[in-house]
Amino acid sequence: MDSSGKPSTAQVLLLTTSSALTAVFYSVYRRRTTTVARLKGAKRVSIDQDLKNILTAAPGKCVPYAVIEGVVRSVKETLNSQFVDNCKGVIERLTLKEKKMVWNRTTHLWNESEKVIHQRTNTVPFDLASHDMAMAATIRVIRPLDSSELDLETTYENFHPTVQSLTNVIGHFISGERPKGIHETEEMLRLGESVTGVGELVLDNNLVKLQPPKQGLRYFLSRLDYDSLVEKQQSSVRVWRVLTAVFGVVASTTLLFILWKQWVYHRQRRKEKNVLEEFKEHQRKRMRELNVEETSVSPSACTVCLSRERSCVFLECGHVCACDQCYQAISEPKKCPICRAPIERVVPLYNS
Repeated sequence: MDSSGKPSTAQVLLLTTSSALTAVFYSVYRRRTTTVARLKGAKRVSIDQDLKNILTAAPGKCVPYAVIEGVVRSVKETLNSQFVDNCKGVIERLTLKEKKMVWNRTTHLWNESEKVIHQRTNTVPFDLASHDMAMAATIRVIRPLDSSELDLETTYENFHPTVQSLTNVIGHFISGERPKGIHETEEMLRLGESVTGVGELVLDNNLVKLQPPKQGLRYFLSRLDYDSLVEKQQSSVRVWRVLTAVFGVVASTTLLFILWKQWVYHRQRRKEKNVLEEFKEHQRKRMRELNVEETSVSPSACTVCLSRERSCVFLECGHVCACDQCYQAISEPKKCPICRAPIERVVPLYNS
């Protein structure tokens, strides 16, 4: 808070930033809370012989939001791992990440950074089948890459360090970037993996499909079971709730502090104004007692003796209202005759 009563730049920046982050975190928290509520309210459907009958009886042959737990089965062809023998799956994701150290000019430290320089995802059609091998019913999974949390297993990873010469090392220190190497990973959704799918369940031409749901609901394909998936989403809700509460408290505290400082400032201003009015009234009364006309007194005359020129500045209040002789005559502790603020020090005033 500066002398004019306005909040400082730091206070305004803190209030603005914390308020904006609170709004963002609260928005995410509300979405995650809605997701958990919808996930808990989703209908759990078993993969058995009655599945088609259930969908046939449902409105539009559709369950808008259903939970399916099954085993991954290929439809025709499968994907073979490029690095692991006898490893087959239906989704394969290959990722290359460049890892490097970057010089931070603010903290003067080397920070680790990574960037995806290449990523390719391959898929083939697949079904979810019952854990009971005797059940022939299956569910075709549609657009699996659209799922919110596509949970794949890492089947291979390797780090290829960068070979550096002395010239390269010197160049890297000058540029502020020091490559470490390339991190290569392969992730797959393997055959026989237990998967929990949450989405829209429809019966289309005698084929049961699990596809992305409508109405803004989230699509899930996870290797976690249903209860673990719900718990994971609830943990995420708790994190966003804590972040919302923390930054909300910061924003509220900052706002209350600014309002309190404003109140203190305006109260002080009113107090100073009242003191000044009382002083002026007292001065006019004294002039009447001395039978001195107000117009005959110089504007720069000492407010105490009304005869000598003002010759000193009182700090920290900054008032110029007395001559040096009257200042010396003020009893201890010395206070400004106008605002009654303690006089910390006195600066001589020279009129040219």
